[in-house]
Amino acid sequence: MMWQSTWAFLFFIPLAFIAVWVFFNKKKMRPSLQYSALKQLQNVHPTLKTRLMNLPFALKILSGVFLVMALARPQTSDTLVKKNVEGIDIVIALDISDSMLIEDMKPLNRLEAAKETISQFVKKRISDRIGVIIFAGESFTLVPLTLDYELLLSRVSEITTAQQARIKDGTAIGVALANASGRLKESTAKSRVIIFMTDGENNSGTIDPLTALEIAKGYGLKIYSIGIGRDGPTRIPIYQRDVFGNRVKTYQPFESTVNETLLAKMASDTGGKYFRASREDSLEGVFKEIDSLEKTKIDVNKFTKYSEHFQKFVSMALVSYALSWLLSVTWLRRLP
Repeated sequence: MMWQSTWAFLFFIPLAFIAVWVFFNKKKMRPSLQYSALKQLQNVHPTLKTRLMNLPFALKILSGVFLVMALARPQTSDTLVKKNVEGIDIVIALDISDSMLIEDMKPLNRLEAAKETISQFVKKRISDRIGVIIFAGESFTLVPLTLDYELLLSRVSEITTAQQARIKDGTAIGVALANASGRLKESTAKSRVIIFMTDGENNSGTIDPLTALEIAKGYGLKIYSIGIGRDGPTRIPIYQRDVFGNRVKTYQPFESTVNETLLAKMASDTGGKYFRASREDSLEGVFKEIDSLEKTKIDVNKFTKYSEHFQKFVSMALVSYALSWLLSVTWLRRLP
């Protein structure tokens, strides 16, 4: 309970003054008879009525206390908080071509770094629908737009490369972008985003990347493109079986190239941003920046309802005063 008009408690001061003044001057205010000797009255014990003779006055003071408390306007509040969450629809397009096995990023290679960073990104979202598509020489939808983050994390952890998944190798950027755009075209979210991750350049697929870009622009989608890994000569691990059936890892030379011009155009033409993640731990920083740029909008409306409780204090004051008056004219009536 709270008190709206605390200044009313100042009335306790004159009320206390009246009570103290009456207490010290009560003998002067009462009629009395003078006796020559009180010896015969010393053995007379006071009756209950005598003991309660100050009760009517005490009830009047109590009535005044209740009136002051009513004047202070006691209230209780009931607060309702209403949250309006405006979520974002996000499709993550992840390159799983065999070059993603190149071991130049933590914790193991480019693919594992991407999977770990995507998982951390998903865990930070609160009400956004997220979908994942994978692509190499062809593109597949791994998880459609969903709020089931546990499912997302489970499926992302299971992602393998094109060779391990036994699908066509290559880098079909146009096909992947068109697939991601198709997943968002029916979305009614105000913000629709594609996070496009690749470590190569378009060398496969039946859809030209610029044609797919026009599709994305037509749907009003925003693209954050990420070029993964360092350019130049490197080694790609190859896994084979020896004569005993054991899995053996060997390396073969590989020329790693990211088409930065295309990825930057994909981002700039749609109002997004291009990132280059070439250092071992730079993917984490990239996704943190995307997370800060694409914040879920949460509007908080707070409604407070106040309930007045002065009525019960007024009622108690009236009851106290009425009881005081009733006692003073009946059982505790003073004579003369």
